[in-house]
Amino acid sequence: MIFKDQLSREIHLEKIPSRIISVVPSITELLFDLGLREEVVGITKFCVHPEEWFRTKQRVGGTKQLKIDLIKSLQPDLIIANKEENTQSDIDALTAFTQVYISDIKTIDDAYKMMADVGDLTNKKSAAEKLTAEIKTAFRDFSLPLGESRRGALYFIWRDPYMIAGGDTFISEMMNQAGFENAAAHFKRYPTLSESEICNLQFEIIFLSSEPFPFKQKHIDEMQKIFPDKKIILANGEMFSWYGSRMKLAPDYFDFIDNLFS
Repeated sequence: MIFKDQLSREIHLEKIPSRIISVVPSITELLFDLGLREEVVGITKFCVHPEEWFRTKQRVGGTKQLKIDLIKSLQPDLIIANKEENTQSDIDALTAFTQVYISDIKTIDDAYKMMADVGDLTNKKSAAEKLTAEIKTAFRDFSLPLGESRRGALYFIWRDPYMIAGGDTFISEMMNQAGFENAAAHFKRYPTLSESEICNLQFEIIFLSSEPFPFKQKHIDEMQKIFPDKKIILANGEMFSWYGSRMKLAPDYFDFIDNLFS
């Protein structure tokens, strides 16, 4: 069987994978929800959902510091990775001994395509289709009032230096879904900006994400002194950046965020 990943690389499988390793936290949760309880033999230390897998599955390192020898010893017949979350050197090392599906997700449609691909790869096509339909319904049911102006916002993913989500990111797409206009949409990927560069942007709201940098209340207090006229919110990073099953929960969270401004 020959499949293609999101980099148009060919994946050759002789049979349905029975020993799968996920090195992407959001996709680990997806594999669980597709019913691959026994097939998944390894996850990363950042794969916190589902909790039972976090407690019981073999951890193979961090997303950017994989334990290649340990992974090889688990004899996986399929590894699911991500172009951005994993390093090129680790992916090259993995492809030397097994099949690796590489996801590349910048849009919500990319996320849907990844879910369909994973469903095909693992013989869980119907489960993947059902989950995707549920996510689409959840987004369709979450609708902002017609004509409502979008509030300009910045989404911070890192501190010292400040890094924000640019326009060609999945986070930016989710910001748009939540009813916000990304004030950094003209930047690519995750630019590093100085305080003065940030001040030159037009925005009302600052989102401080819970991941990858764990922003806390003390960081709100710190940033409020720099940007006294902006509303600063701690954002659940999983709801803005996890592509997969967790997307089904995002619309309810976005409704919660919207109510903060009511």
